[in-house]
Amino acid sequence: MIKRLIRYSAFMLVAAALAYGGYRMLLPATSKPSPTEKSEKDERSDSVVLSDAKIETAGIELAKASAGVLQDSLLLNGIVQPNQESLVQVTPRFPGIVRDVRKRIGDVVQKGDVLAIIESNQSLTQYELKAALAGTVIDRQTTLGEFVSEQRPAFVIADLSTVWVDFSVYRRDLKRVSIRDQVFIDPADGGPAIEAKVSYLSPVGSSDTQSAVARAIVTNAEQRLRPGLFITGRLTLSAKKVGVAVKASALQTWENRTVVFVRNGGKFEARDVEIGERDPQLVEITFGVLDGDVYAAQNSFIIKAELGKGSGDND
Repeated sequence: MIKRLIRYSAFMLVAAALAYGGYRMLLPATSKPSPTEKSEKDERSDSVVLSDAKIETAGIELAKASAGVLQDSLLLNGIVQPNQESLVQVTPRFPGIVRDVRKRIGDVVQKGDVLAIIESNQSLTQYELKAALAGTVIDRQTTLGEFVSEQRPAFVIADLSTVWVDFSVYRRDLKRVSIRDQVFIDPADGGPAIEAKVSYLSPVGSSDTQSAVARAIVTNAEQRLRPGLFITGRLTLSAKKVGVAVKASALQTWENRTVVFVRNGGKFEARDVEIGERDPQLVEITFGVLDGDVYAAQNSFIIKAELGKGSGDND
């Protein structure tokens, strides 16, 4: 009797095991994703497809990761001045009455051009007031019928093919600035920075601003710098070459990771990156982006927003 009970119990255990195994076989295959499926899912969640048209519409700038130069720099504020060595004040030779005005502010003149006709008070004869320098009329202090004399300049002419850019350097930074230091000047006109060098450091300072002048003589053939306008410049203190660098604006934070959106075929991938040194424009990449990789350099936050919407591989 006891042996019969033991055999029956063993039979029931085997039957239960077989039944459980059959139940497991009937479960859907998606209940536990395979490593390959998990990898594909993770890849889809970190990438988004954007067409060329959408990239252009969104204003996403593409650039290639490459070697770069990181610069330790000093931001300076300044003002554009006419080059005083290429400026002349034209004054009448004899006092008299202005009978004709030939040139106005903004006119470009050649040396010898007639600026005005003046009738001398002494001889009552007329003489020509001529330009002593080729350049641009930047000031005029006379009108038709007005009395003029040698006590006051009637015209000011400046050759604006070169200008002075005078930067204010505060006391704490004076020891960091030297003659022949490189400075990149931003004209704020949407164009590239203008490269120049410091050519003069004032031996005296201003009691009002507690600063001294650092001057750069800048070629201005395209007239991008206009006297009287404020300007900013970035003075280079030191430079370091790095193997791979991207624009600082390319960095984004995605799911608590620092990423760069790299374009691979028709999609952007969120690449985890390790960064090294940086300056205001460039960031050194020590891991995650290779030399030659195409990445979103500007407006990369738009790609981040697309990922946030869960767009996956949809355009």
